[in-house]
Amino acid sequence: QVQLVESGGGLVQAGGSLRLSCAASGRTFSSYAMGWFRQAPGKEREFVAAISRSGRSTDYADSVKGRFTISRDNAKNTVYLQMNSLKPEDTAVYSCAADPGITLTRASRSYDYWGQGTQVTVSS
Repeated sequence: QVQLVESGGGLVQAGGSLRLSCAASGRTFSSYAMGWFRQAPGKEREFVAAISRSGRSTDYADSVKGRFTISRDNAKNTVYLQMNSLKPEDTAVYSCAADPGITLTRASRSYDYWGQGTQVTVSS
């Protein structure tokens, strides 16, 4: 069982930055690949970024590549999402999720545990 708690969301102007954190409970954090997803009002949840268990491999949605960076600190049981050059279309609830699989995946159905989400609002 893994419990995930996100933090760091808020209101920011276009072009600004935010850093999201996701703290995980339990001693098996390093056994999970981690992902960030987002859901805007009236839209389906979409993949944002994922990172492997060791942190050596990452994957990004095309819409955030070059602007967002996912990282993790296994000693602190935490995964981060650094978001730069934010755009109004980045506005959404951002959730982290844990995947026990070996390979990185963008499929939300592969992720077993989810946080409650944190709101990110980007004003124009």
